[in-house]
Amino acid sequence: MEFLQIEKQNKVATIKLNRAPANALSTGVIEEIDKALDQIENDNSVKAIVMLGEGRFFSAGADIKEFTEVPDEKGFAELGKKGQDVFNRIEQFSKPVIAAIHGAALGGGLELAMSCHIRLVADDAKLGLPELTLGLVPGFAGTQRLPQLVGVPKACEMLLSSKPISGKDAVTFGLANNSYPVEELFEKAYKMAGEFAMKSAVSVKYTLELLHYARNGLYEKGAEKEQELFGKAFKSFDGQEGISAFIEKRKPEFQDR
Repeated sequence: MEFLQIEKQNKVATIKLNRAPANALSTGVIEEIDKALDQIENDNSVKAIVMLGEGRFFSAGADIKEFTEVPDEKGFAELGKKGQDVFNRIEQFSKPVIAAIHGAALGGGLELAMSCHIRLVADDAKLGLPELTLGLVPGFAGTQRLPQLVGVPKACEMLLSSKPISGKDAVTFGLANNSYPVEELFEKAYKMAGEFAMKSAVSVKYTLELLHYARNGLYEKGAEKEQELFGKAFKSFDGQEGISAFIEKRKPEFQDR
C-alpha cells in the first residue's frame, strides 16, 4: 500500500498511517484503510488491531488541498459519505480497534480515532475539531460522535471554539480511555491489544456487536439481541471451555469457535 503499513505479530495487527508530513486523510488513505480492513477481517490469526501514525502525528486532519479539487457540493457529499462509510465500518468491526494517538488527532484525524473502539493518548497529544476556523464543518460524522463521547455541552464548546484539548483532558472528558507519557504509549496499546487477543474471538465479536446497539440508543433491541447471543456464547466451544476451565481452576484454551 502507498499510505499505510500493515504488520502482524502475536495475533495483533498494526495499521500505521504513513503519509508524511502529517498523515492527512486523503481519499487514497481512506480507501487503503478500507482495504486493510478487508485483509484483517477474515484473517483468523488477527484478533485485535492497533492503529497509529508514523512520524510526529497520529493524523493532523483531512487533506485540505484535495478539497480544492472537488467540483461541487455533490462531490463534497460523496467525499463525506466515503469517509463515514469506512469509519462506520471501523466502529462496527468484529475485532477490537485501538487508536494510539500521539502528537495530534485533529479534524478528520480525530474523526477516525473516534470511530475506533478504544482511544489511548499521549499526555501531551492534541485532540480537536478545528474545521470552523476555516469556515467549514466536520464531514466524517464528527458532529455526531463527539457529543456521544463528551456530552453535548462540551462538544458544542470544542466545535465552536475550535480549540484542541490535551490527552490528559481527553481522558477527563471521556474522549479517550487512558493517557500516558508519549514514550509509554505504544507499549501500553500493544499490551492492551494482547490482552484482548487472549479472549475468545467469538465472545469478543458478540460483545462488540451488542455495544453497537448501546451506542445508538437501542436499549430494547440490544437487550433482546443480548439474550440471543448469551445463549450462543454459552453453547459455543469456547463458552463450554471457559466454564470447564473455571471449575477446574485452570486457564482456558480458547479455539475461537
